[in-house]
Amino acid sequence: MMKKALQTFAAQNQTNEWVDGRGIKYGIIPSRQALDEIVSDRPVYINAYDGHTSWANTKALEMAGILQPGKEASGVGMVVRDENGLATGELRETAMNLVSDLLPEPSEARKRELLKMAIAKINATGVTSVHNMNGDMEELMVYAALEDAGEMTLRVYTPFWIKPGMSKEVFKEAAEMAKIQGEYARGGAAKFFMDGVWESYTALNLDPYADNAEAQPDGIFSLEHFTRMAAACDKLGLQIFVHCCGDGAVRRVLDGYEAVQTLNGKRDSRHRVEHIEVIHPDDLPRFKELGVIASMQTSHAPFSMSEGDVWPARTGSERWPRSFAWRDIKNAGAHLALGSDWTVAPFDPMINLHVAMNRELWSPTDPDQRLTLEECILGYTRDAAYAEFKENEKGQIKEGYLADLVLFTHDLFALKSEDIMTAKSALTMVNGKVVFETPLKSVRL
Repeated sequence: MMKKALQTFAAQNQTNEWVDGRGIKYGIIPSRQALDEIVSDRPVYINAYDGHTSWANTKALEMAGILQPGKEASGVGMVVRDENGLATGELRETAMNLVSDLLPEPSEARKRELLKMAIAKINATGVTSVHNMNGDMEELMVYAALEDAGEMTLRVYTPFWIKPGMSKEVFKEAAEMAKIQGEYARGGAAKFFMDGVWESYTALNLDPYADNAEAQPDGIFSLEHFTRMAAACDKLGLQIFVHCCGDGAVRRVLDGYEAVQTLNGKRDSRHRVEHIEVIHPDDLPRFKELGVIASMQTSHAPFSMSEGDVWPARTGSERWPRSFAWRDIKNAGAHLALGSDWTVAPFDPMINLHVAMNRELWSPTDPDQRLTLEECILGYTRDAAYAEFKENEKGQIKEGYLADLVLFTHDLFALKSEDIMTAKSALTMVNGKVVFETPLKSVRL
């Protein structure tokens, strides 16, 4: 399938300098040589579905100057090399930039066109608000420009992405973004990455990887560095989101949030931890104690062991009981907000509801972490609105609240849990305006 997709794209886009794409699963591309056999006359660059690993063919690696040893990645990045020191084609974390920075940028007109197409597709699944998780002022202004032109049909909350090497000057931009509070586009938050992902051995964990004890990645920020940067953001009144896949990353960020409260005083900050793919039981009550929001994406979890996903092997069966622990986290009293993490996972809420409600146990002795339909809907609506300080404006059908509504083709509560994906958005309304609707003949009332 991958071979056919690449060959088809290359044949249909012969004037493109590069053959590039994203969305591939781990374990499909064995080496740069495999890509060379498909396309060798042009550079090839393929990004994984989670955005944390990419694969490149020989030509792309040569253009980046990294086929031979000598030029390496910064921070937690890695150019994976064979026993002779040659790049295998696998690029982890910041190593991806060594190749991706060479890709031609689409024009501003094309970017705007693509954005409008994406918003239309998102609206078609019943989504009316998103949190754009890796932004900056330039990105926020693209949304603001669409709003000014009357072309926005999606509410977008955009944090400023803070990276380790940034100086204190970045806080000025984050603060300026917070001043933009449009009806559709707004700032007010900061985003950090504490680790990578389990699939590429870059998640920060408390214990060694089950299938590779030598993989011992450190966090992207030390606790001291994160606390210092987070405290500066908190002092400006910014909400903070932090990507954490490993239990070590979750603990380090919770430690940092606790230190920030000591430094700046406790307030209704609603700082967040994103993903929480593995959590140590000792850290479960800390979300409620610290007032920290658990922001999770259910379709990140492998649905069953039959899928052949590498994730369960990386973590090992001892961690499975505390993996994607939606039920444990909710039972511990945490505010649980649900989303998709698109483009990493599908943005269609029905897919995410399906996984949350029907996920199979990987082992008979694992606890059942599934959620009810009501809990899923609240996580996507009321609790997601709370997670962005908008619980008094949206997230509920209530007098005086925004008319952001979705009508489904089926009564969700009348469906069996395994049939939840048969329901689709029949009509999506944003601010009282219909932005998507299907023909009435396909609607079952």
